[in-house]
Amino acid sequence: MRKLEFATIIAALLAAPTAFAQESGMEGHAGHKTDLSILPQGCKDAIQQSEMSGMMQGMDMSGMMDRMEGMDEAQKVSMQAMMEMNSPMMATHTIKDPDLAFHCGMIAHHAGAIAMAEVELKYGDDEESKAMAQKIIDAQGPEIEEMTAWVEENAAQQ
Repeated sequence: MRKLEFATIIAALLAAPTAFAQESGMEGHAGHKTDLSILPQGCKDAIQQSEMSGMMQGMDMSGMMDRMEGMDEAQKVSMQAMMEMNSPMMATHTIKDPDLAFHCGMIAHHAGAIAMAEVELKYGDDEESKAMAQKIIDAQGPEIEEMTAWVEENAAQQ
């Protein structure tokens, strides 16, 4: 994956909760939305068309931000990355077609893994852990590209 595209994914994952409400079509409680911006359009469309998409309406991970008092910067950034992966990943499970749901869910999962690996590279001290983080980035970035290409090719047929 080119570094620019990679940086875009990481930036989207680490964006403030209010920023990722803008691209979603799924209203959460208190006016918040589930951010689907890390997913390809075919995934977003399938979630919107899902008969179960309404079950995602009550999901809002931004309340967790209030519970992060006392955490250091690395903990907060790591928690943010996890929260921003979780809602879109869970939303993909409302997609009826299992193949499309798999690809869409794994795209969100891998994007979250990459964001967490970036946290390790920035804040970690252990060289073995940092090497593992880099290995995750190197492996899962291209896998995101492969799965995105599959979604773009097959989502309309589902």
